[in-house]
Amino acid sequence: MAKRIIVAIGGNSLIKDAAHKTVPDQYAAAAETVPYIVDLVEQGWDVAITHGNGPQVGFILRRSEIAAGELHEVPLDFCGADTQGAIGYMLQQILLTEFRRRKIKKLPVTVVTQVLVDSNDPAFTHPNKPIGSFMDQETATRRTAEGWHIVEDAGRGWRRVVPSPIPKQVIEAQVVNNLLEDGFIVITVGGGGIPVVEENGKLKGVAAVIDKDRASALLCKALGAKGFLISTSIDQVYLNFGKTNQQGVDKMTVTEAKRYLKEGHFAPGSMAPKIESVIQFIEEGGELAIITSPENIAKAIRGEAGTRIVSG
Repeated sequence: MAKRIIVAIGGNSLIKDAAHKTVPDQYAAAAETVPYIVDLVEQGWDVAITHGNGPQVGFILRRSEIAAGELHEVPLDFCGADTQGAIGYMLQQILLTEFRRRKIKKLPVTVVTQVLVDSNDPAFTHPNKPIGSFMDQETATRRTAEGWHIVEDAGRGWRRVVPSPIPKQVIEAQVVNNLLEDGFIVITVGGGGIPVVEENGKLKGVAAVIDKDRASALLCKALGAKGFLISTSIDQVYLNFGKTNQQGVDKMTVTEAKRYLKEGHFAPGSMAPKIESVIQFIEEGGELAIITSPENIAKAIRGEAGTRIVSG
């Protein structure tokens, strides 16, 4: 088996700021990141790419709300499937252009990916992941009666929250494995995968959101990947991030990472899930875990940038 790496690209790789949200803006942002991933291909890695989809799902939900008087609303699991296809299409096009430019005989492909979660996961009784747009109290009351979980968000309005269960199995992992073995670059587990539960032998989509990095770590195990790289908006992991005593970390052991988590260095919903995911990856047999920014991907693989997490 050739050396395999999963590259998880974050939201900054598609939407840089509030002023650049359009499809052309996202395409341009992705086009900046893709060449760094292709560098890994040139270095001999078999690459599977995972990605976030939070803003894009939000856009679909908002369009659905606006069009509610004319068309049916789009269920959350279908929003996930829609964005996997659209973002995959965009990445495929950019990757293929870059492969042709470098005369690399590779083809990209997207797999619409389901991820199994446990219907008894505690997250389903304690939903806390905000999605969609803000609403007034009247709308919030109506939506609550329809079965939505609604919370008030710091005086800014009311917002829907959904569960964020732990991923248990990547349903299409064998498909991804076969494609990698055949030489394809695979885009998969978009947005953490479409969450599904199993009922009487049948899969059923649920209104939930799976953390992309946790699902990516699970994919690493399923594929026997030796490398796991999380691309994010900062060049490396920092202790005391944003404070006057901020300190970059070039390398940390799993033991150190667990201690830093316990000490509260990593924000929940931001860096903490990334650290937890790479810890999981290393403890399940992974060898090379890196957190860095897109432009530092190739350097980070060589040990010249980013943060490496190792066993110990």
